[in-house]
Amino acid sequence: MEIVINLMGGLALFLYGMQMMSGGLEAAAGDRMKSILEKLTTNRFVGILLGCVVTMIIQSSSATTVMVVGFVNAQMMALRQAVWVIMGANIGTTITGQLIALDIGAIAPLIAFLGVAMVLFLKGETKRQIGEIIAGLGILFLGMNMMSSAMVPLRHSDAFINMVSSFSNPLIGILVGAGFTALIQSSSASVGVMQALALSGIVDLHTAVYVLFGQNIGTCITAVLASIGASREAKQTTIIHLSFNIIGTIIFTLICMSTPLTDWVISWTPTNAPKQIANMHTLFNVCTTIILIPFGYKLADFAEKTLPSEPEKKKDGLLYLQPLPKSNKLIGANAINVYQVSDEIIHMMDVAYENVQDASKQLISYSSDRCDVILNREKQVNKLNESISEYITTALSTPNINANVSQALGAFYLSLVHLERISDYSVNISKQAQKQAENKLSTKDLDMILHMSEMTMHSKDYIYDLDAIKQNTKKLHSLIHTWRKEQIEEIKDNAMDSETGIMMSRVFNDFLRINDHAEDIAEQFDSIEVDLHENEIEQEPVPAQ
Repeated sequence: MEIVINLMGGLALFLYGMQMMSGGLEAAAGDRMKSILEKLTTNRFVGILLGCVVTMIIQSSSATTVMVVGFVNAQMMALRQAVWVIMGANIGTTITGQLIALDIGAIAPLIAFLGVAMVLFLKGETKRQIGEIIAGLGILFLGMNMMSSAMVPLRHSDAFINMVSSFSNPLIGILVGAGFTALIQSSSASVGVMQALALSGIVDLHTAVYVLFGQNIGTCITAVLASIGASREAKQTTIIHLSFNIIGTIIFTLICMSTPLTDWVISWTPTNAPKQIANMHTLFNVCTTIILIPFGYKLADFAEKTLPSEPEKKKDGLLYLQPLPKSNKLIGANAINVYQVSDEIIHMMDVAYENVQDASKQLISYSSDRCDVILNREKQVNKLNESISEYITTALSTPNINANVSQALGAFYLSLVHLERISDYSVNISKQAQKQAENKLSTKDLDMILHMSEMTMHSKDYIYDLDAIKQNTKKLHSLIHTWRKEQIEEIKDNAMDSETGIMMSRVFNDFLRINDHAEDIAEQFDSIEVDLHENEIEQEPVPAQ
């Protein structure tokens, strides 16, 4: 019983230390890492390198893969780009095993003390995050030492030795490795447990090698769970991840069964069993990546054929908003939120300004069919307003949300009411046109309407240029002020009837309000410190088949 308690305590410390170290790394570098992935280039080797580096820094291939699932789901990354990042993530995750293999267990308490002291006594968020990383590393080694010590008596247990020796059976070893890793959702942690067993002398590489291969399959469960409720493309990403590790497992299992590969890896560090496990883990992922690089597009094709994309069915006219993958490892959520909301806001703006354009046409040549189109678009704008508002409200509740992202989402939220009002004023203009349908406007009035319409549409073009839109709005206010004076003179001279005068006055007011709302939107966009265009990623060209 004492062995079980000590083993559970050691495992708890090990997992907590890993989580603490990973959390500190994520907090310190997570936003920078997801920004790098957002700007992913079209070069496959750069993609692999980035996936590797990101995973080495945040210490979790699961987190990187879930991030990629989220980016593909949000259409921020193409499936054929995701292949390379996933390959790189599998290489990057091996760094944790190499760290664990370092013989620094004796100074683990000192490392943990130093990290905790930094967290408790140093001021500044960055220093505390570094302290968390150091403390996590120390606690991780304390847990590993505790597990190893607890397992030493098991070397004399025939039942346990017989159970562990069964791991040398390829099928049993792979199933055990995959099952245990799927349970704890971390290949790095499960590899660490095997290293603890090796450190206590219970297993050697011959016993652990097939478990190690299975662990690479089991780590895919995190991305699979994250893709639940996401798009088909996101699910295809998890198929690529799973295919990569299954293919690698098959290749290495056959090699280990037919060649002295295991003995060769042991010969590198004959007296360091944990290092042997770390080296085999690294060899597996590096070699599998090298083997599969020429077949990266084939993996994507296989995923698309296994799970074909469905015709797009968007709720309430949405084009870009997708539910975020369900995972606490999704560190790219902030980028996805800004990217999707930004695109959907622009989509809503396009719909609202289509109404502005059609409403202007109604004044020149009224059409009942066009009136119905405007009313239907107004309903679409209202639904978009409701759906985007709901999404932003949920996104703003994301834990540890970046301050700039929070501010950007808030600005988008405030812009929604202005867009909705722009569409409302378009409906007003269409109703005024309906009342005036039987009376022909003078050439001068038509010229005024065309001029107002052009200037109003220019406001949409200037939406990212606050100074330009202010100048445009000021110019329109001045013109309308002049037109109103001329209108009064025409009414005095009986050159314009009162109904037309009232209609034109209301139309002037509606166009002014539309431009004022556009200026308010531009002010919100100008306040955003996140580049609204930086998320655009060049799609990697698909080679001719």
